[in-house]
Amino acid sequence: MIHMIYMIRVMNPANYCNHRNQVNQVNHGSDNFQSSKSQFRRTEKIINFPQTNFCFPANGYLCVIPLAKTIGKGYRERQGYPQGEGDIKSEYKRMNMRMIYVTVAAAIMWAAVSCGGKQSGASRTQPPVYPTAAVATGRAELTAIYPASLRGREDIEIRPRIDGFIEQIFIDEGSAVRQGQVLFKINSPQAEQAVTAARAAVTSAEAQLATARLNVDRMTPLAEKGIISAVQLETYRHAFSVAEAACAQAEAQLKNAEATLAWTSVTSPVNGCVGAIPYRRGSLVNSQYTLTTVANTETVYAHFSLNEKALAEFLAGLEGETQAEKLKHAPEVDLILADGSVYPHKGRIETVTGTVNIATGSAGFRAGFPNPQGLLRSGTSGKISVPTYFSDVVLIPQKATFAQQDKVFVYVVEEGAARQRLVEVTPTPDGQTFLVHSGLKAGERIVTDGVATLSDGTAISVEN
Repeated sequence: MIHMIYMIRVMNPANYCNHRNQVNQVNHGSDNFQSSKSQFRRTEKIINFPQTNFCFPANGYLCVIPLAKTIGKGYRERQGYPQGEGDIKSEYKRMNMRMIYVTVAAAIMWAAVSCGGKQSGASRTQPPVYPTAAVATGRAELTAIYPASLRGREDIEIRPRIDGFIEQIFIDEGSAVRQGQVLFKINSPQAEQAVTAARAAVTSAEAQLATARLNVDRMTPLAEKGIISAVQLETYRHAFSVAEAACAQAEAQLKNAEATLAWTSVTSPVNGCVGAIPYRRGSLVNSQYTLTTVANTETVYAHFSLNEKALAEFLAGLEGETQAEKLKHAPEVDLILADGSVYPHKGRIETVTGTVNIATGSAGFRAGFPNPQGLLRSGTSGKISVPTYFSDVVLIPQKATFAQQDKVFVYVVEEGAARQRLVEVTPTPDGQTFLVHSGLKAGERIVTDGVATLSDGTAISVEN
């Protein structure tokens, strides 16, 4: 519905009252009638009520800003607006009544807006509500991760003990071998010649020994009869002893040559798995060449290091007097493989080196893991997860904290306000909780959510 409202172009009550006085003079003289009538025509307005702008200044006066254009004389005549003096007086009365209605309506609107503003102001003064919780203690587990290299219990390099050409290869890479199994055959002519020469030397030594024995047997009766002197007999006996020693030496050389010849067959010293084979048939090799490796992986050792501080903290947290006693009480450790999965069998820390590496400032650890399925291979890498258990420590949710310049803070509720507090924390393996080392005590109340919207000293309401 569109309301037709007549207004005068005034922006303050003084101008509006002056105009009303001028208009009321219409009844007091005909001379002023025409001028007042023309003034009325100039100031008469029509406004579409839904588009009217109302303004409420601070002094409490209502100002109505008209949006329509002035109605001209021609428009008044076409629309049947009053033309005579009586009609104009009636029109003034109707205009006054309409102005009263508009003023009352505007006052009601102003009162409604004012009350709404006061209510909004009252609501803004109420402190916002934040969820809080009292700090509690409990048990926690922290995990330290260290890079590790894996080695078999026996990880042996296979090298030839003689020079020669690889004649045969009896195994392949990755094969499982047993102790004493032949792996390579080396063709070594020098070893064969040495055996032949040693056998000949043994034969010669045996012949010389037989001659010396014969001389002793022949000269002994003559010496007894006094035909020869006892000195001559003793000389033959010494020659016999020399022949015996030479024969023994020749036999030893033969055994050595035969052993050398046996080295042409390269065998495995332990049970294990064969590694890479870099040399093939026909390759000339010697004792400086590694033909392959054999790793006994029934038990796999993970080697890792801890710096001096971590070593001291680790040993201090274990029961026992000596290092050996402390290692017996060390917790079981986990092995994280290269693909991120956790090895199904747990291991135990077995040894710690007795000295600290001067170059790296760290001590070496060795943890053993059973390998019944053969999943672990020597030479691979992984990570060792060493747990540390705590009791009666302060725990808080990570979402209750925020970081500033590598420092972690929480908001502690003190006397109805949120106060920043610096804390020293360590994340737990679940990724949702912090273990608090310092900065908070059990029983203190902290804000648990929405900390990003707070600042130091903000007044809040506590939500239990």
